[in-house]
Amino acid sequence: MEHILLRELDVPDIHQLAVYQQHGGYAGLKKAIQQHSPEEVTQIVIDSNLRGRGGAGFPTGRKWSFIPRQHPVKYVVVNADESEPGTFKDRQIMEKNPHQLIEGALIAAYAIQAKAVYIYLRGEFWDIAADLDQCIEDARQAGYVGENILGSSWSCEVYTHLGAGAYICGEESALLNSLQGIIGQPRVRPPFPAQVGGGLYYQPTVVNNVETLANVPWIIVNGAAAYKQIGVGESNGTKIFSVSGHVEKPGNYELPLGITFRELLYEHAGGIRGGKRPKAILPSGASGPVVPATDKVLDAPLTYEAMTDIGTVLGSASIIVMDEDTDMVWAALKMAKFFKHESCGKCTPCREGTFWLQKVVTRILKGQGTEEDLETITNVASQMQGTTLCALGDFAANPILATVQHFRGEYETYIKKNQGGGETKKPARTATAAD
Repeated sequence: MEHILLRELDVPDIHQLAVYQQHGGYAGLKKAIQQHSPEEVTQIVIDSNLRGRGGAGFPTGRKWSFIPRQHPVKYVVVNADESEPGTFKDRQIMEKNPHQLIEGALIAAYAIQAKAVYIYLRGEFWDIAADLDQCIEDARQAGYVGENILGSSWSCEVYTHLGAGAYICGEESALLNSLQGIIGQPRVRPPFPAQVGGGLYYQPTVVNNVETLANVPWIIVNGAAAYKQIGVGESNGTKIFSVSGHVEKPGNYELPLGITFRELLYEHAGGIRGGKRPKAILPSGASGPVVPATDKVLDAPLTYEAMTDIGTVLGSASIIVMDEDTDMVWAALKMAKFFKHESCGKCTPCREGTFWLQKVVTRILKGQGTEEDLETITNVASQMQGTTLCALGDFAANPILATVQHFRGEYETYIKKNQGGGETKKPARTATAAD
């Protein structure tokens, strides 16, 4: 299958403007401006059923349609923070196929008639930001950025901005605060980013993920119907699956939505490392519920709907695989430590809950836990869900609750050893992506 996003696998040097143009680059922007009104472009994206690839899966065109058409100042913000553990797809797009991101962002800006695009990158991406700046300048010289783009009356600037590497700034309202120079913490909503008072500099703003926008040029050139033919049901198009952990060939794989875990892991990622059996899978990095690698799970189609059916979420499709030797209590502690460190502290349930989850799981892992500790974990985690300004509280609770649900026996083994006296030694294990 020809790639829509990871096109460097088909076209060497596509990061160069001349090569990108030779292979249809910026044809989508030209078609949008020269053949369609902004409203028509939005409708095409709505009809394609492109869903946000950053994790939430919200319909992209619908998000654009929320922008008030007559408001004079509007922005597009590209979420290139990519801070979810196990996610490395956006980085590859920006490194290897940057002009497709720029083109997609400009099409989005045309659709809402934005005056500027801001690409917000995590601080560790300083080298990518420098390369993007050069790509933006090349696009400017070709007439795709700046004043009166492609001879139209529409003008739009594109800028890069580096954050400081905080996980919370992947959340759109915290990202907007950071971009404005305010502390990176979530905003109280409403108003939402698309509304006056809710977006960048309190103007209506569309916030889209890198992968989401990189799909847009193909959709404009080939049409919504062609895009909907890829994938299954309400999960259309291709998806970049970032696969890591205990697999033979970790990496990014662009495949149609609807393939199964089994196909992805064994036909593309080379199977489980060392010929071992899979034990558990995190389908959406650290933020979604872990699921045991049963036949039902392995044969589940990778779609937004099917992941809900097996008790988890697809998210950004950052798939971390753990083999049969993985200590799931240890894995839970790794995730608890991560979220405790990354909590911005603005919400009490998240700030205090992440602290207590780490504390209690640590106690159990050290062989000092009791049966009551399992009830404490469940109680604390359940009180974090749905009570915070952003989803980080839910993200922190999800994997811990799921390990207790699916692997309770491993917790009980530690607890029973404590009740029998002596300190429990952690079982031998091999490193996972959580390292």
